Amino acid sequence: MEVLIAAPAKCKVRAVIRFLLARKLTPVEIHQQLTEVYSEECMSVQHVRKWCRAFAECRMEVHDEEQIGRPPVSDAIVQEINSELLKDPRVTVRELERIPEASHGTLEITLIKTLSYRRVCARWVPRMLTDEHKEQRLDCVLKFLQQCEGGGNKEKLSIVTGDETWLFNYTPETKQQSRQWRHSCSPPPKKFKQTQSAGKCVEKNGDYVEK
Repeated sequence: MEVLIAAPAKCKVRAVIRFLLARKLTPVEIHQQLTEVYSEECMSVQHVRKWCRAFAECRMEVHDEEQIGRPPVSDAIVQEINSELLKDPRVTVRELERIPEASHGTLEITLIKTLSYRRVCARWVPRMLTDEHKEQRLDCVLKFLQQCEGGGNKEKLSIVTGDETWLFNYTPETKQQSRQWRHSCSPPPKKFKQTQSAGKCVEKNGDYVEK
């Protein structure tokens, strides 16, 4: 079935219901005409019946009524929350609760919906290589290949390879500890491999020894 009008506004659909109800159509007939013009997803027959009852009880407004409840978060609180995040992106929701009139639920709504922040971990990458580092590695590989040329299989068999790893002399920061608030359109931060106070070790007989 071809849909003549796609994604109609709710108030326009309700206005059509009010018009067709004034023409003495039943809720089922109104729903059938709505689906022919808009789509079957525009409104269920149960909601059509609800609006027919409302208009029959002399309701004139097709827009949603103002919700009764807690007022929205003020601009001053939103700005204060945003300034705290700019000072320290790793601040937690519990720490932000020290802001007056900022409850846990208010903070979550403001951070995610109003400010479009999300809490992400740093992306682990082995290390940050500069152009100079890449050139040095290329030179080392070329020298190694030149040494192997003409040596035959005996020269190649003399190359010893093994597993090696970095062992830290302290406990490095985990990815969970690196979590921070970022905008939904911002890329996650990068976390480079830490080499401070570390030594390269080689596996030997099931144990690691310093290289």
